[in-house]
Amino acid sequence: MLGKTVLMTLVAAACLLAANPKVTEAEAKVKAGKFEEAFALLDPLHKANPKDAEVNKVLAEAHLKYGDSFMYNESLPPRQKYRPALKQYREVLNYDAANKDAKTKIGMIEGIYKQMGMPIPQ
Repeated sequence: MLGKTVLMTLVAAACLLAANPKVTEAEAKVKAGKFEEAFALLDPLHKANPKDAEVNKVLAEAHLKYGDSFMYNESLPPRQKYRPALKQYREVLNYDAANKDAKTKIGMIEGIYKQMGMPIPQ
């Protein structure tokens, strides 16, 4: 039993050591609502290794939350929130093509544009 506990502790420690400090810093920036600063940290990491799952996950999350910051900002009128939110939700799919939340929100915004008889921004 003690050996299993030691092994689990070592595995947990290895996972913590494996985390990229820039990714951790970017996650903190996202939580603080500093999305542009998070992208400044993450974009070079993504360029260096586009298949890095950790970086892609955090980029998708950051773009999703950035989109939400527009979409659910009650001080912004619809004409100022939908276009930037849509752009961010579409960005999510560049890093996580299966993201259901982003797809749902894209569909909702595109539906709003259709209801208003306006062209959907590209």
